[in-house]
Amino acid sequence: MVRPRPPCYPNLLRLRILAAGGAALLLASCGYIGDPLPPLANVPVRVTDLAAIQRGGVVIAHFTVPQLTTESKPIPLPLTLDLRAGPNAGDHFDQNQWAAQARHIPAPEITGALATYNIPCGEWLGKEVLLSVRITAGNGKQSEWSNIVIVPVVAAPAVPGAVTATATAQGVRVAWRAPEGRFRVLRAAEGGEYAVAVTVDKPEWIDTAAEFGKPYRYRVQAIVPLENNKEAESEISSEVEITPKDTFPPAVPAGLRADAAPGSIELAWDRDPDPDLAGYRIYRAAGNGNFEKLAEVSQIPAYSDHAVQHGTRYRYAVTAFDRNGNESGKSGVVEVGF
Repeated sequence: MVRPRPPCYPNLLRLRILAAGGAALLLASCGYIGDPLPPLANVPVRVTDLAAIQRGGVVIAHFTVPQLTTESKPIPLPLTLDLRAGPNAGDHFDQNQWAAQARHIPAPEITGALATYNIPCGEWLGKEVLLSVRITAGNGKQSEWSNIVIVPVVAAPAVPGAVTATATAQGVRVAWRAPEGRFRVLRAAEGGEYAVAVTVDKPEWIDTAAEFGKPYRYRVQAIVPLENNKEAESEISSEVEITPKDTFPPAVPAGLRADAAPGSIELAWDRDPDPDLAGYRIYRAAGNGNFEKLAEVSQIPAYSDHAVQHGTRYRYAVTAFDRNGNESGKSGVVEVGF
């Protein structure tokens, strides 16, 4: 018996093969399967580091300009900075109402990522001024308002005047003329940048870290303490520069002692604490004669005088000298017979 051959559907088979191949090609060429992603919001992130302080007759405000959106993407350019400054509205504070009445401050030049404003503050004298900022992207999207900064505005603190810098044995003494108060001393060493060196409560300070022969520059600023750990600053004083020179002798040696020994007179004294001490000079007078330099020794505070004669009385004194050749006065005189 001959079985009938099954029917052939070449066109249908070809369609199935093409369909399978097309699906494989689609899966191989597409990197995403699912619903389309929503469009980016492109909203700038909120400024969180706004800070401000009164200096002289202006309020200085600064913050870091955001570079990214809330989705960590670059903000569409150009950026618009909208800093507002206005009086404190009291307990019932609505930021949007406050911003609508506050003064818009024109944008300054931006250095790197830092925006800095100098805002005249005379109109808020005796009041508190509030500041906040927001960013508008090139697509018109705005960030939220930043942190709020409150600055109490007072009469401009007096600038310290007549600043002087004088070399002393202890270091550079910086002094100035100003009403009583607190002061900030700024210091720059050997062409470097200024940095705060110290805050003091009187119009003078000794820079004990200064080294002889090196140049230093100083400026001074008055500080007015305010409530809630705030403060106002004066403008910074004019600059004073000094290269201190060591013209200061070591301390006069103390505790000189003299004892007769077989064949010599032994001298000893207290060690001089001067940090650049180079040595000591020994002076001797025989009988009622004048003092003459007998010897020069290193930093060891002792000396043996072998050039002595029996039956003679001797008087001794000692000085100290430093590496710059500065010599102290003579010590107390001791007398001994040999």
